[in-house]
Amino acid sequence: MSLLTRRLARFGGSTARGGDLLLRRASLHFTLMGEGVYVARQRASEMDGMESGAVTAPAAAGQIPGVGKISALMGGAMRTSGVGSEGQKYALTSDEDDSDFWGFAHEAEGLFTPLPDEEGARRVHLARCLPQGGLLRCVDHVGSRRAVAGNAWFQLLDGDGATMGSYFANEVTVIDVKPSASGAGLVDLTVTLWCENALPGAERWWELIRTGHLNHTGMWHELAPKDRHAWLSVALWSREYQRQGKPDAPAGQVFTLDGRHIVDRDTFYCAIGEAINGPGGYFGWNLDALDDCLRGGWGATTPFTLHWDSSAEARTRLAERVPAGDRELVLFDLLLETFDARGVSVILR
Repeated sequence: MSLLTRRLARFGGSTARGGDLLLRRASLHFTLMGEGVYVARQRASEMDGMESGAVTAPAAAGQIPGVGKISALMGGAMRTSGVGSEGQKYALTSDEDDSDFWGFAHEAEGLFTPLPDEEGARRVHLARCLPQGGLLRCVDHVGSRRAVAGNAWFQLLDGDGATMGSYFANEVTVIDVKPSASGAGLVDLTVTLWCENALPGAERWWELIRTGHLNHTGMWHELAPKDRHAWLSVALWSREYQRQGKPDAPAGQVFTLDGRHIVDRDTFYCAIGEAINGPGGYFGWNLDALDDCLRGGWGATTPFTLHWDSSAEARTRLAERVPAGDRELVLFDLLLETFDARGVSVILR
């Protein structure tokens, strides 16, 4: 199974329905605005530094003050259940082997905070962590190349321990480990990793989903522009969890798009996502992704009817000109053209 196929399967797709076409379709949603979730960053110079011993370690490998051999401290405990223990909000699993479960953490401070030098770089503090598998094998080797656990899926868990969504993380590397103040055989780990898709501000929307409080439409209305994009990112990565296996609405349905709060591209996608899929719903976050959603599998089946309320207001705000093949169109007109091409009857009201 290829790396891309594994990541699509983790997201909730199946390569059985469309093979290479499905993988191509998935890339329309997962690679927005230059965020290459499928592009592994090769930081060769850093790895060379580890090989040569140039990395400054907080302590000699296996000699973390107050901890000693972490593997001994953990007592070889293993837990491979897909359901988290009480209070655990995060879980990690190897990207290379789904059976290589890396453990749980109560908090992941820094996951949604890019480091100043590079947008995708993160320094994440995993509080009250129970490391296992490939992650456990690294904690005794801080400061050496063996502290690099590899690529992983960073899973966000709901109150029952079920996975709400996952982020792909490159080059998870343990750089510090300390006993947890909570005891119980847990540790606090600090890791570096690369994760472009965990956008700043997204954590608060995940918490709404986790606590069941993302429960009515329009919660994005007052958000600042940067927060709207974070909202859309969570709508995308949580879509399978939020739909809970619900099938697409059948053809012939009538949906209502509220145009009162549409002021730019992102607000249009926030509004159309909720019109089709309810509170926090996703139905594209760029033109290519919208076009793909209209092909089916994302909540609605064409042909359908879309009542666009307050459309005159939206038309004046979606007036930017955008390229469309060898043409240039006003965004509002291009959206109407996209709907029409996929069998959607838009009624402007």
